[in-house]
Amino acid sequence: MNKWTHSAGFYRVFKRVTDVTLSLLFLIVLAPLMALIWVALMSQGDGPVIFRQERLGRNGALFQILKFRSMTTTAPSIAAKDIDAATYVTPLGRILRRTSLDELPQLINILKGEMSFVGPRPLIPNEGWINEKRKEMGIDKLRPGLTGWAQVKARDTEDQNEKLKLDLYYKDHKNILLDLKIIGMTALEVFHGK
Repeated sequence: MNKWTHSAGFYRVFKRVTDVTLSLLFLIVLAPLMALIWVALMSQGDGPVIFRQERLGRNGALFQILKFRSMTTTAPSIAAKDIDAATYVTPLGRILRRTSLDELPQLINILKGEMSFVGPRPLIPNEGWINEKRKEMGIDKLRPGLTGWAQVKARDTEDQNEKLKLDLYYKDHKNILLDLKIIGMTALEVFHGK
């Protein structure tokens, strides 16, 4: 391997090309499954099929994250950790969340360049102090991810400081091999229904 393959420029280009290629491929391959989910959600008749929520992207730019709706339309638009989410999750939504199928529309966010497959999870603007800390540490300079180091290492923790440390670790150590490791760990978590 030469210096070019280890450079930040190569990593950025490789990552974006991979994001575009894989998101297109997955959108095509998973189109029948996504159509089935769409029909199932439409049959419930309770609000839109796609849930949109404003999130902070790279350099603090706002974008609309896309998900299959898993909650009732009466759920407040705040961080899930700040509410009793189980109160609002629909029966179909429970299945979509357990299998992470509710996240499939984010393939469109990835294709558009608003997200990447791997990076810190995008936060909502009103998550005050953690957004400020991310900005101070330069974490906000990264494209947010469908999955990330904090998600595979501390998914079940409510400790935002721990997640912040893991996001900082990713920022300082990001490379192709770490991204592949995170994707592999994520696949195992999804497979085991975690």
